[in-house]
Amino acid sequence: MKTLLARIAGVVMLTAVPAMAGEAPTTLATRLLDQLDAGQYTQAEASFSAQMKAAVPAEKLKAVWESLPAQMGAAGKRGDAQTSEADGYRIVVIPLQYANGGLQARVVFDQDDQVAGFLVQPAAPATAPAPADDANFSEQAFTVPSGSEGKPGLPGTLALPKGKGPFPAVVLVHGSGPQDRDETIGPNRPFLDIARALAAQGIAVLRYNKRTHARPQDFKAGFSVDDETTDDAVAAVSTLAGTSGIDAKQVYLLGHSQGGLLAGRIAKAAPGKLAGLVLFAAPARPILDLLAEQNRYMVSMDGRISAQEQSHLDALDAAIAAVRSNPEARLMEVPGQFWQELEKVDPIADARDSQLPVLLLQGGRDFQVVDADWQLWNKGLQGERYRFHHYPALNHLGIAGEGKGSLQEYARPGHVDPALVNDIAQWIKARP
Repeated sequence: MKTLLARIAGVVMLTAVPAMAGEAPTTLATRLLDQLDAGQYTQAEASFSAQMKAAVPAEKLKAVWESLPAQMGAAGKRGDAQTSEADGYRIVVIPLQYANGGLQARVVFDQDDQVAGFLVQPAAPATAPAPADDANFSEQAFTVPSGSEGKPGLPGTLALPKGKGPFPAVVLVHGSGPQDRDETIGPNRPFLDIARALAAQGIAVLRYNKRTHARPQDFKAGFSVDDETTDDAVAAVSTLAGTSGIDAKQVYLLGHSQGGLLAGRIAKAAPGKLAGLVLFAAPARPILDLLAEQNRYMVSMDGRISAQEQSHLDALDAAIAAVRSNPEARLMEVPGQFWQELEKVDPIADARDSQLPVLLLQGGRDFQVVDADWQLWNKGLQGERYRFHHYPALNHLGIAGEGKGSLQEYARPGHVDPALVNDIAQWIKARP
């Protein structure tokens, strides 16, 4: 689950700011950032639409914006703005440099020169290099057909071992938020690491862009858990099983974070299609409880909570209460309808009811999905069908580190620990 304060490594804020006629989008975007840097939150709020004033009042905007240096270190210079157009919107992206890494502000203007979206996210990483010529696997483009009628397919990549198949295969299912096929978090790409490491051990892996990443325009109004995740994952499993070189009886699903929470649900929607489930850093408790817990952890890492930070936590608690009671309310621009549906998911019961073998993996330094979840999984899934591996040094991304886990850690480059990937490979190879 890409974080719950900020989808793991950035803070999501959507606002609407009317523009002065005739000004360039880059000028308007720069002015908005200038106002935030100057602490002019009331002035910024005054230019919001009525809807956004309700969603992001000045005190909430202040708490979120001023949390960035706490997460990323001291702010530095901005980079040069880049502009583009998509679906009738003009988009301005401005790099933001901090002591512990780079972010980027993405400001979207509608046809009336109002800001239709404002997103602070990790800086776009460089394109991953192609596999080495002497690698014992290759990568090829793969389209996941839509799991719902009338929707376009999703671009993906299939890592396929070289040699004579058919090969066992894994479909990777993302955590929360709009994620690409590599599950890119800052400079890290955990899905790329897992896919290539498993392919090198003779296991094919399909990774694909999540629909909220590939088609964000389709999620302006209400949508369901199945619209966001389940339908496409089922389509990916079915399509991969019918692909040349793949052993249709040995297709597995690996769900990371929210993807792990939904793995049993996906299996139940694809009866007879899967040979087993791998749950990596999977929550066992309600997502909104974890959201509040994560935020409190992050703001209290220095041993205290300031008045400003407490204001942010209070605003978050109020927003959580609102989406729990009102399907039309929004949290991180996601409607209450979605949050309520997600909270009804019982991941342990779903995994158990799937009747599939399950491998569970958990990092000991994970501050997003913690020991309380791990213990619930251990208590709820007992028997020969279940295997558990705990890695004391790993964080939520499966990357090793030291000390308490932190959001800043996601801005440092690393790779998924080979021991974790090897445990997945050995478990799959041991399946009958």
